[in-house]
Amino acid sequence: MTFDEICDFTTLYDAYKAARIGKRHRSSAAHFEANVLLATQKLSYILQTQKYKPGKFEVFYVYEPKKRLVQAPAFVDKVVQHALVDNLLYDLITKSFIRDNTATQVGRGTHDGLDRIQNHMREYFRKRKGRDENIRLAAGLPHRPIEEWDYADGWVLKADVRQFFHSINHDIVKEMLAEKIEDKRALELMYAYIDTSEGLPLGYQTSQLLALMYLDPFDHWVKERLGIKYYGRYMDDFYLIHENKEYLRYCLKEITSYLGSLHLSLNQKTCILPLRNGIDFLGFHLYLTETGKVIRKLRHSSSKRMKRRIRKWAKAQEAGEDIDLAHVWESYVSWNAHASHGNTRELRIKIKRMMTDNFKDPR
Repeated sequence: MTFDEICDFTTLYDAYKAARIGKRHRSSAAHFEANVLLATQKLSYILQTQKYKPGKFEVFYVYEPKKRLVQAPAFVDKVVQHALVDNLLYDLITKSFIRDNTATQVGRGTHDGLDRIQNHMREYFRKRKGRDENIRLAAGLPHRPIEEWDYADGWVLKADVRQFFHSINHDIVKEMLAEKIEDKRALELMYAYIDTSEGLPLGYQTSQLLALMYLDPFDHWVKERLGIKYYGRYMDDFYLIHENKEYLRYCLKEITSYLGSLHLSLNQKTCILPLRNGIDFLGFHLYLTETGKVIRKLRHSSSKRMKRRIRKWAKAQEAGEDIDLAHVWESYVSWNAHASHGNTRELRIKIKRMMTDNFKDPR
């Protein structure tokens, strides 16, 4: 789609409908909706005449699972970004991505990332076991019973990028973007979004996509130059599985240097651990059994946080405070859906009992 087509009334109206999902209760969205035809027509004119400039952020902190600064854009900026991303940028930027870059893409996400790492662990198990058995047979040694086999013999480099969004270099990301976008007006609009703050603002839809793009060459380098087959990344969180600890130490040194060229660094959680210890990834702890099955245990902090929330809501209710039961149950349903992707049946039963003992389901 061309930039002129993006500025078209119909395209912007469709973008407005996408942007309002889950946001209709907010005043800025309600104001736009109250005058939607006029507002969309005016926005079309402003974009076509290149008078559009991004508005101010609503800045606030969220504290779970950790303290983060969020810069929420004005609703009209959400409309423009949906028009840009959904009709032009997404296909241009994501077509070069490796399969194991799993964050914020159509058909991918947290649970896809968990499935991919589980597949990597299973495949590593099968190939490692088969190779070891072939070596024994070739040497004339008897088949080794499963209980004597070190089924999780291997190592994991687990890494996180420190302050990823905040550290993204504007000159580098603009250069990458210029290689993908030919339309100068679309490019200039993207530059305007990039220059609104240091690094990339967390609240922008475009920032999510640009952050994925920023490490796309790195993904290919890890897979193709370092030769790591069992590699996966979810935004700033990634892992490498390999049988040789010394080679992973070499990889860590090379990765540190590569990321340095992008003005990025790894945080203190980065480490190399035995595969038998399992892998923490995307809120779960995954580990291999002796039969090659992968068990997913929900990270303890997640269940602890949910229990703390329920107790807080229950205490407020007992004190006679007016709590939003719909929000309470919505938060629980969201947590339960995430937890259901692990081996968590007993835990989910316990949490549900806490909910039903304290709150009436308004649905």
